[in-house]
Amino acid sequence: MSKRKKKKGHDEGHVDESWLLPYSDLLTLLLALFIVLFASSSIDAVKFQAISKAFSSALTGGTGMMEFPSPLPEGQMQADEETEDTEADDPNGLKIDKKLLQKVDQKELEAIQVKVNKFIEDNQLTGKLQTSLTGEGLMVSIRDNVLFAPGSADVRPEDLKIANEIAELLVMDPPRNIIISGHTDNVPIGNAPFDSNWELSVMRAINFMKIILKNHELDPRMFSAKGFGEFQPVASNDTVEGKAKNRRVEILILPRTEAKPE
Repeated sequence: MSKRKKKKGHDEGHVDESWLLPYSDLLTLLLALFIVLFASSSIDAVKFQAISKAFSSALTGGTGMMEFPSPLPEGQMQADEETEDTEADDPNGLKIDKKLLQKVDQKELEAIQVKVNKFIEDNQLTGKLQTSLTGEGLMVSIRDNVLFAPGSADVRPEDLKIANEIAELLVMDPPRNIIISGHTDNVPIGNAPFDSNWELSVMRAINFMKIILKNHELDPRMFSAKGFGEFQPVASNDTVEGKAKNRRVEILILPRTEAKPE
């Protein structure tokens, strides 16, 4: 009898832990649901790894089902990393696809090109002004005889009207970076003010830019000037026609986004 009472007393003092089984099952289901929901979204592998370690530490003391090297297959992770490379942050902290920005930017440059081409056609400047759209941006090329007398770096008074109209075409909202460059043929210059074609090309770019920036709607901080002399020809200097093409001033309207090389 005494042994039975002792056994009974031992049973009464034992805590029933059967409730732990459904509780642990519930936790497992919740974690599984969390993983499925998280995996169906756009996963940041680094953040997921940190969350996994935090859950593992809290629930299993640092080891367990949440401890694995990656939430995605290796190939998928690489694809996600490449996607991150094509994203940019806007001022509000949102992720914006760079390729999408480049497409929008390209459309804007095409619209500007259409406007410049209409100006060329309306003013009967075909052959004197021309445009080309490249990976560098929108290029507007102006023959030197449209603006300058031979060997001179000063814009002729009778050509100020065209220069001012070109300035109006460059008014954009928001503004873009613009590079103005001067180019010459390879005939050595004999004018006293300039020792070389390089100096002539630089001063033509600067003086033309000064005329452009008299338009107060343009931001001088967005402009720069360069001179290349005869060292970037677009045609052969062996012919009169080629030399005429090489004597030019170029306006390069830059893209807002840098194209990623293929």
